[in-house]
Amino acid sequence: MRTFVHHSFNFFKRQIENFSSIQLQPIPNFNSTRAMSQSTSIPKKQQRVRDHGYDNYMEIEKKTRKVLKLQNLILTEPSQSLPVARLETLAKRVGFTRRHETGAFILKFPHVFEIFEHPVQRVLFCRLTRQAILQIEQERHALAAQVPLAVTRLRKLLMMSSTQRLRLEHVRIARAALGLPDDFEFSVVLRYPQFFRLVDANETRNKYIELVERDPSLAICAIEKTRERVYREKGVDAEDVRFSFVINFPPGFKIGKYLKIAVWKWQRVPYWSPYDDVSGYDLRSIEAQKRMEKRAVATIHELLSMTVEKKITLERIAHFRMAMHLPKKLKEFLLQHQGIFYISTRGNQGKLHTVFLREAYRKGELVEPNDLYLARRRLAELVLISPRKAKVDRELVGYKRSRLDDEIGQVRRECVEDVYEDFKGEDDMGRDKDGEDDLSSDIGSDVDSDISDEDDNFDDSVSIQRTP
Repeated sequence: MRTFVHHSFNFFKRQIENFSSIQLQPIPNFNSTRAMSQSTSIPKKQQRVRDHGYDNYMEIEKKTRKVLKLQNLILTEPSQSLPVARLETLAKRVGFTRRHETGAFILKFPHVFEIFEHPVQRVLFCRLTRQAILQIEQERHALAAQVPLAVTRLRKLLMMSSTQRLRLEHVRIARAALGLPDDFEFSVVLRYPQFFRLVDANETRNKYIELVERDPSLAICAIEKTRERVYREKGVDAEDVRFSFVINFPPGFKIGKYLKIAVWKWQRVPYWSPYDDVSGYDLRSIEAQKRMEKRAVATIHELLSMTVEKKITLERIAHFRMAMHLPKKLKEFLLQHQGIFYISTRGNQGKLHTVFLREAYRKGELVEPNDLYLARRRLAELVLISPRKAKVDRELVGYKRSRLDDEIGQVRRECVEDVYEDFKGEDDMGRDKDGEDDLSSDIGSDVDSDISDEDDNFDDSVSIQRTP
């Protein structure tokens, strides 16, 4: 028994010595944060960076939108003029709710609206200036001239739909951006039955525009033409542009190292064309989801390329979301690609979001302008002209009229003095009577001709100042 206890004591003694010689490792702290590898994919949520060039563009359009509302009210009248008091009442329907807001707004744009006193009623009336009327005619002619191009746009828009048809109401809401006339249901859809078919319904909102036949020659995106041009310029060095987009980040946008890698990888991801039918593909894999995401970018890019001003509101795009397989959260989706698109909240108190195609603009103007765009920008130019310039024009007219009166009075005074000097000498009066009569008649004719010419020039100058 004593031997067993002795051996047990020696065993435990050796175990304790071995345990004390072991270096204890520190217990890992799972609550502490450690540096993790950064993902090389485009983040789902990004902070929007403002680009003041596009925001200033929308501030100008905010003014022109109000001007167009008042223009429509004036043009609906048979005489194309309205009493200012009646215009104040009618303007409440189009957003001018404050008192005297309409009158103050009209006075800011004297090159668009003209206020005059009615010759019979002796009240103030408002009508459009000659410059504004010429701008309306220019836009009307440009819109009528590009109807064939609008037909092509509508065909391409229907080809991008998965069912080859769209609601008539959705197209009607976006007609101004697509360059379609107001009566496009009759002047475009029903006029070209070889391209379109109108599916009638009991209600107007349930009408559909259906494509009769696909045209493979139209299934070419605008970005593909850009890639072809770049490939021809650079040759083999442009091999990487096969699936890439033109990316131009706004000023102040911070691009980190991992974001550059993510964009580089995303540019080389293949995708299906917006005109391809993807109903037969299995879209459950990660690779298919990446392709569909890039296809959505290409679809919005193509939709913006078909518009007149290369911009459209986000709410208009949302109408085509189901038909074109676009994501639900469009705003967050577009913010992931701020180098391709720009979302502006200016122009309508933040209620509407306008999406611009960045590559189509340079220094606030379209790179490739069209006639309809130039006609609409003409109205913006009239709006931007300072009202002080109109005041200076009136002052110059008044100064010219006073100067003309002084010159006429001076000429008449000189004529009287000359006649007095002629009749002062009694000895030479009879001898030079005939000559003096001829001289006075010549002077009178010259004075009358000069006065008439200056009056004509004065009238012409006034008319020129009222016309562009």
